[in-house]
Amino acid sequence: MRIDGAWLLCEDGIVRPVIRGELLAGDGSWKPVEFLVDVGADRTVLDAVTLLDLGLNPLEPEGGISGLGGETNSVIVETQLHLRRETGTQVTFNCRFTAVTDPTALDLSVLGRDIMDLFAVIIDRQGDVVCLLSQRHRYVIIQD
Repeated sequence: MRIDGAWLLCEDGIVRPVIRGELLAGDGSWKPVEFLVDVGADRTVLDAVTLLDLGLNPLEPEGGISGLGGETNSVIVETQLHLRRETGTQVTFNCRFTAVTDPTALDLSVLGRDIMDLFAVIIDRQGDVVCLLSQRHRYVIIQD
């Protein structure tokens, strides 16, 4: 399985690796979401705008979550995540994600190792590649 990402030019002028997916909203619709591919993130975290857009009822407050910007309040939500394979079919993950509640705490939702540990992750700016690989897809590193 291969899930392709892209390099996204963000509002601050920095190009970042993202994976595009869809999250199941509280009304049963699917909302598109761009996830920053962050191999240093322990878990997937939704930004506050995405949380509001999804209209999900939090299962529980999580208290503080911390990162480079310091500590901020967060909640736990339950939803489903769709990622699109190279064949066009979707892969569905049933998830409990952390979501920050402060709109200034996180600019972009983060795809963390709770999902990425299921894949080999390739982030290659020079080669213009962002992808997740598993099952029958592999990669090889060669010296020219």
